Amino acid sequence: MRKLLLLPLFLLFIFSIQAQEQEEQSDSLRKNAVKIFIDCEYCDMNHIRREIPYVNYVRDIKEAQLYIREKRQQTGSGGSEYSFFFTGQEEFEGLTDTLIYTSRPDDTRDFTRDGRCDMMKMGLMRYVARTPIFKEVSIRHMGEAEEEEVSDRWNNWVFEMETRPRFESEESLKEFSFWNSFNANKITPEWKIEIGVDQRLTRTKYIYDNETNISDKTQIQFENLIVKSLGEHWSVGTKIELLTSTFNNAKFNADIFPTIEYNLFPYSESTHRQLRFAYGIGVSLNQYNDTTIYGKIAENLGQQQLQIAYQVQEKWGSINVSLEGSNYLHDFSKNRLELEGSISIRIIKGLSFSVRGRVAQIHDQLSLVGEELSEADILLQLTEMASSFNVDGSLGLTYTFGSIFNNVVNPRFGNGRRYYR
Repeated sequence: MRKLLLLPLFLLFIFSIQAQEQEEQSDSLRKNAVKIFIDCEYCDMNHIRREIPYVNYVRDIKEAQLYIREKRQQTGSGGSEYSFFFTGQEEFEGLTDTLIYTSRPDDTRDFTRDGRCDMMKMGLMRYVARTPIFKEVSIRHMGEAEEEEVSDRWNNWVFEMETRPRFESEESLKEFSFWNSFNANKITPEWKIEIGVDQRLTRTKYIYDNETNISDKTQIQFENLIVKSLGEHWSVGTKIELLTSTFNNAKFNADIFPTIEYNLFPYSESTHRQLRFAYGIGVSLNQYNDTTIYGKIAENLGQQQLQIAYQVQEKWGSINVSLEGSNYLHDFSKNRLELEGSISIRIIKGLSFSVRGRVAQIHDQLSLVGEELSEADILLQLTEMASSFNVDGSLGLTYTFGSIFNNVVNPRFGNGRRYYR
């Protein structure tokens, strides 16, 4: 009888030992999995962790054996080109690769998310294959690949139309706005042609001192950019902008700027770094709704622009800075200088610092209305006001610490401190 009672305990002991051995084997495989650091701005990390569970996700780049950076650029069709840069570290030092996934403009977010994740899986294989966890990964083919010749009846042209009505209402203030836009783009390695038309109407109805007042703010803007490639470093083009706007006191405004651009780095390296210098000189044709502060109702002026743009994204962080200056040729004191940029730097393990901002020195508001503005014009921002500068910006400091391994996904009650995200 005693032997019969001991038999279940003995079997339970054997099963527990086997389970422990399997768990230890699984833990051993997990410890030997590739430690990766993913650097991208708009990645769904929960989705990636679910789809790629055979790696270790670390929060510090110095702990990673593989650094993956994603860079996005818009394509001529209106879709996106996602470049994935794989850089091996530690025992994978020297193992680098670059893969590209391109989405179409009509792809859903879910379809694009899956495509980006699949491309990341493919890039990981050469690293996973060098670890014991390769046994948990299988590769299969979805179907027969067929060669297909694509015929483009649109000749690389892409068109987009959008309308966006908006309204807001309260007891003493009602506002209705209507925005329509049309865009046509053609982008090839040799040519870049962009055409855009925006129409905006805002009607504000407000009650003040028991009186009902109605004010309208309208704007129609046409923009055209034509660029011709001249090799890996040079481009020439023309910018054309037509504007009619009650806010800017523009009955009709036309700016035409032939421009030349030089990129210190080859355009093929644009996902890594850019340092572009663009200079344009042209004419500004102006007819005003009301007489300006300079007593003008119409004038034609020469103008020049210089822009310097620097962009770099590496493992240590990213920098995006642009400096633009312009002035009217008849009077160099009528000028504008704008500096805009963002910098994100990883300082030490878990600590990163970011700066974003814009500052502008303004001395070229030639279209300002000469007569005194009404209280409604000022409060409802119906007319542009004089200003010698504009500043906006932000600072950020982030420090993260704790476990460097976290492959678990739990989406309950949203992500982080916010309930809906």
